[in-house]
Amino acid sequence: MIIIGEKINSTRGAVRAAIERRDAGPLAALAQKQREAGADYIDVNAGMFLDGEAESLEWLVGVAQDATDAPLSLDSPNATALRRGLRAVRAGRNGKPLINSITDEKARYDAVLPLIKEFDTSVIALCMDDSGMPERAEDRIIIAERLIEKLTGEGMRPEDIFIDPMVRPIGTGSGYGIAALETIREVKRRRPEVHIACGLSNVSYGIPARKLMNRTFLVAAIAAGMDGAILDPLDRELMASLYAGEALLGIDEYCAGYLSKFREGALDV
Repeated sequence: MIIIGEKINSTRGAVRAAIERRDAGPLAALAQKQREAGADYIDVNAGMFLDGEAESLEWLVGVAQDATDAPLSLDSPNATALRRGLRAVRAGRNGKPLINSITDEKARYDAVLPLIKEFDTSVIALCMDDSGMPERAEDRIIIAERLIEKLTGEGMRPEDIFIDPMVRPIGTGSGYGIAALETIREVKRRRPEVHIACGLSNVSYGIPARKLMNRTFLVAAIAAGMDGAILDPLDRELMASLYAGEALLGIDEYCAGYLSKFREGALDV
């Protein structure tokens, strides 16, 4: 599982306050803790700052890459902010960056694609277009196929593409969980070389016992073929469910990873 650590997000009050103060210490510690907990990427988001997003994202990139060797996921729909953040990424230090995200909306696609090519990034591609966010899995799959064709036609390697099936809160629609799982299953069947990654906690927004729902959905999504997720790697129970799910589904051969995490005490939940 490719884990994208979600904690450095300006929608979180403490993170936003630290960005406002330009207080690197707490954010560097968050990056380090997520990496130590198993994050493969550190996501950085400064979207709450509107006019100041580009400057804040550039600063966050510097903080995160000084704190850890993990590659960064630059989280913004704003091409200007993405460009400034990508310019701050030090080549060779933290690995290939990930843009979070592109869609098949014409304006957004046309703005983000040149950045992918110029900075040689990976990208999260959301299953939505100018008609909006589809309700049905069938429509999401069509958009995913179209995005993969367009991106690979521009020279991207399939393994640098992460399809986001668009997980929506199940409290607002009983079929949203199934739609996401069906999208994951079919995209992975058709395009096994492409990664699948979602914003995990979206599924539980607005309902109680969110952590329980997140853990349960994570295992179901892994079973459907998802091999990446934007999640909280500091949630020990969530991570324990991930390790157990990979072992049960035969992804973790001979339970080697599960046993290793047990010996480390990571499964003591």
